[in-house]
Amino acid sequence: MTANVVGRFAPSPSGYMHLGNLLAMLLAWLDCRSRNGEMVFRMEDLDPARSKPVYAEAMAADLRWLGLDWDRGWPEDAAYAQSKRTEIYEDAFRTLLGRELVYPCWCSRSERLAAASAPHPGEREFDSGCRCARLSKAEREALRLVSDRKPAWKLRSPDEAITVTDGHYGAYTQNPAREGGDFIVRRADGVFAYQLAVSVDDMLMGVTRVVRGRDLLSSAPRQKWLIETLGGTAPDYCHCPLLTCGAGKLSKRLGSLSTEVLRKQYRPEELVGQLAYLCGLTDTDAPVSARELVPVFDWNKVRREDIPLKTE
Repeated sequence: MTANVVGRFAPSPSGYMHLGNLLAMLLAWLDCRSRNGEMVFRMEDLDPARSKPVYAEAMAADLRWLGLDWDRGWPEDAAYAQSKRTEIYEDAFRTLLGRELVYPCWCSRSERLAAASAPHPGEREFDSGCRCARLSKAEREALRLVSDRKPAWKLRSPDEAITVTDGHYGAYTQNPAREGGDFIVRRADGVFAYQLAVSVDDMLMGVTRVVRGRDLLSSAPRQKWLIETLGGTAPDYCHCPLLTCGAGKLSKRLGSLSTEVLRKQYRPEELVGQLAYLCGLTDTDAPVSARELVPVFDWNKVRREDIPLKTE
């Protein structure tokens, strides 16, 4: 095992995994194992209202069933569940607060509730003109005294071009302040938000390779900046195409493609063979084990465009 290569699984237990989740997990595992790396399993159960133990347990079982193993993490070590890492996020938050990089925000509740989840295309996850950012300390105190709700906390986005060289899609540059604006790092109910938790965890868990769906490519520059601001080294990012159905990517709500259903219809090798063929790794959809794909894995074979599915 090569110690300096660390990949990760990082599912959110808000439902059963679907075919698109499995493709991303397979590619993350192949990317890591083809480099003789160490695989980490982190459970991203930040939001207590959406995260369910039954889904978390099913995710671990599904990955094992598919032949995707890991070397450290959840459920063997509960410290790899984000719900158990609040004090760690508190430390990072205090660092940002001490450097005046975060500020309280009394804006709409709908934006706060979405902040603990990974963003999805079309969802408004930023605020490019938050009036709270321009309040003086005296104005904030006055607002705190009269407000009937607690504030969320936002990070002041850097007004600079940040480039991530994605391992599959190439250079991606974003100015966070001008392309989205400030974003929530802690909700009004005290729950730490996705961007902060993921950045802190990847940094402290020593993750060097992040493989995930391309809908999260826009998060990479901000996460890179957060990690480096907190004194860490950002991982290499490598995003993969999405499996789509109709107008958008697959959802956990699409029950016919959930692992709960798929496991009743396919053997693991059959499903891996289908996924490998869909993304371009193999020329046929013949059954194959995940382990058999390791020697032939190559990002140059993986499609860049999204992959439409027929679900009828």
